[in-house]
Amino acid sequence: MTAGYSQLTLERAKALRRSLTEQEKKLWGALRDRRLGGFKFRKQQPIGPFIADFVCQEQRLIVEVDGSQHASSETDVQRDGYLKGKGYRVLRVWNNDVTGNLSGVLTAVLAALSAPHPPTAAQWAPPSPLKGEGIDNGADFG
Repeated sequence: MTAGYSQLTLERAKALRRSLTEQEKKLWGALRDRRLGGFKFRKQQPIGPFIADFVCQEQRLIVEVDGSQHASSETDVQRDGYLKGKGYRVLRVWNNDVTGNLSGVLTAVLAALSAPHPPTAAQWAPPSPLKGEGIDNGADFG
């Protein structure tokens, strides 16, 4: 296991990078090399047991390019829940939107990148102790 994902997941991600769909290729052309707002994206990036189509780690944003097989998919709901639990936001775009309205898709991605997002540390930090709780050094702070 490497960085939270299995060797099989890593091999699958490498294979997916070599065989992008036409819509993924089109979107990747607009996202790669910091072409969209200076944000760095990775393609077909393993996250735990899953592989995200495109990820901006800096903003913890995942962009998924979906076909009709993803409409009302319970598997996607569970997958998104896992990814959100890891501190990511998931933006799903349809294949036909990438094909016919790339500028609209890029506008939506930029909007998601610009939206406030809590820092990762804040999501995972334990709650602050109540006043005085957990500290017992004999001092009276009144």
